[in-house]
Amino acid sequence: MATAPQILVLGSVNRDLIVHAPRLPQPGETLRGQRFGSCLGGKGANQAVAAARLGARVALAARVGLMENGAAMVEQLKGEGVDIRAITQPADEVPGVALIVVGAEDAENQIVTVAGSNGTLPLAQVEALELDGLRWLVAQQELPLESIARAFERARAAGVKTVLNAAPFRPGSESLLPLVDLLVVNALEAQALVATLGGAADQPRALAEALRAQGPAAVLVSLGAEGLCWVDADGVQHVPARSVKAVDTVGAGDTLVGALLTALAEGQPVAQALAFAQAAAALAVSRPGVQDAMPRRHEVEQLLAQRI
Repeated sequence: MATAPQILVLGSVNRDLIVHAPRLPQPGETLRGQRFGSCLGGKGANQAVAAARLGARVALAARVGLMENGAAMVEQLKGEGVDIRAITQPADEVPGVALIVVGAEDAENQIVTVAGSNGTLPLAQVEALELDGLRWLVAQQELPLESIARAFERARAAGVKTVLNAAPFRPGSESLLPLVDLLVVNALEAQALVATLGGAADQPRALAEALRAQGPAAVLVSLGAEGLCWVDADGVQHVPARSVKAVDTVGAGDTLVGALLTALAEGQPVAQALAFAQAAAALAVSRPGVQDAMPRRHEVEQLLAQRI
């Protein structure tokens, strides 16, 4: 990319294997699936693609093994407009894999991931990251936590704001909170994080405030059909969910993160950025697929022009 990125996503790249079934299976149960598909995924790749489609200048730092057609995954990211210069491609490693089951009854999902090359991202790669000109660095939790911590330390020293999407939840991730400017979690992840800190809460505001006390300047708790809860030094903002028919919720959280950072990098006020992110996520859940479901800028703007 000729222009330096404003957003750097430090994250995972997976090959997603997606099975659609009438509903999610019970333990020990075999269901007859309705269809199967394979696509590019991983929370890092998803968030980078979501941001790129919405017009952000975004780079992805990742480790993608060349075995099992890993090179094609990187080329696909490049085709989406993602800066891939910080992606390493070890020849002797397998990319990450995610096995996803989507239930048709409620569009909910179950996911099992295998880290593959995501799990070997070394500190040396983090030390080599180019941070000049960045406004935001975002990481998820499908990479080694020590690599995320070091990236956040470097970002803070360089004046770059840090974002942790604490998904999937991992014990030990609470140690990252003092290094985080913005924490993004869903309700279950928030409850798990608060529990590791010795607390207990179930209301979104209480969860967000408990987590904000650990260091982040702002906390966003996503609540699915109940909308978003944002807490920062200025108080609490609640953004109601848009009324859409949910078809597939896989990747909705990643769309939310990518859209939010796009809006914040543009300098949009928090309330406007939250509405933008919520609209993008609503469009994503209304369509089948993961990256295929992620909207373009004009689609989000059209939805924002409509009344909730």
